[in-house]
Amino acid sequence: MKYLSQWARVVLLIGLVGLFSFCQPEKNKPGGLEFALYFPEELGSESLDGRMLLLISSEGSQEPRFQISNGPETQMVFGIDVDGLKPGEMAFIDSGVFGYPLKSLSEIPPGEYWVQGLINRYETFHLASGHTLKLPPDKGEGQKWNLKPGNLYSLPKKIRIDPKKNEVIKIELSKEIPPISPPEDTQYIKHIQIQSELLTEFWGRPMYLGAHVLLPEGFEEHPEARYPLCVFHGHFPYDFGGFRETPPDLDQEPVYSERFDLEGYNIIQEKYAYEFYKEWTGPDFPRMIIIEIQHPTPYFDDSYAVNSANMGVRRCHHL
Repeated sequence: MKYLSQWARVVLLIGLVGLFSFCQPEKNKPGGLEFALYFPEELGSESLDGRMLLLISSEGSQEPRFQISNGPETQMVFGIDVDGLKPGEMAFIDSGVFGYPLKSLSEIPPGEYWVQGLINRYETFHLASGHTLKLPPDKGEGQKWNLKPGNLYSLPKKIRIDPKKNEVIKIELSKEIPPISPPEDTQYIKHIQIQSELLTEFWGRPMYLGAHVLLPEGFEEHPEARYPLCVFHGHFPYDFGGFRETPPDLDQEPVYSERFDLEGYNIIQEKYAYEFYKEWTGPDFPRMIIIEIQHPTPYFDDSYAVNSANMGVRRCHHL
């Protein structure tokens, strides 16, 4: 691909924050602003591994966890690794912790901000290659850390921040992101998930591949028919996109798209998705089957048909 999707770039940026944290200076001497993040025993008695994130926003239109991007409108994120963090145990983030887009808490102008904590939970993988790794498994969300089921987070709260003030601000991660409901089958769109024997063997745990299948008009009436197959690679789609069986909802609030500089982008998408449905079911449209595949990985939102030794196998056509 010529460019990465917005979410792919955000995942990369969060990873870079983690990488640079290994090069961060030693913890400051006593004093200065600190955030102490923890989770209560009510959310589990087991210790957690993962990436603890402190999210700080200058405006409250939505939760800070949804305001981190690679663009100029991004809000602030600071992160540290936690290993075996017990319930009630504090994970401290101070001015020595690397952040984005500001490198340190000390660079934040004094003022009022919306603050939130979140832990992107890691699990231990015992690979067939002999390596043991701690990674964030995909939970059906396509490696979106702010939506990953099982991740713990705090409710946003508005506080005054002064980096020069000697203060410890406690943040309780009291909420857990719930599981994602699978999309429902329709007449034209079906959803399939299978366990891959090769990937399961490599990762040391059950691993699954999925597909969203768009069926042609008349598929049920002609079970003996054979159709051409079109395979589409995307970035871990939740459902088959660009296909809508009902007219666009013109009463909804138009959403602006920075990527394409369009006002009412959501309405435009729905319009063309409905047009595609009408063409797809029309009498002159070529009959075929389209599948949009899902092949999750702990490294990225999609593994591009697991065609790498780091993903599990190179013989992706055997899966």
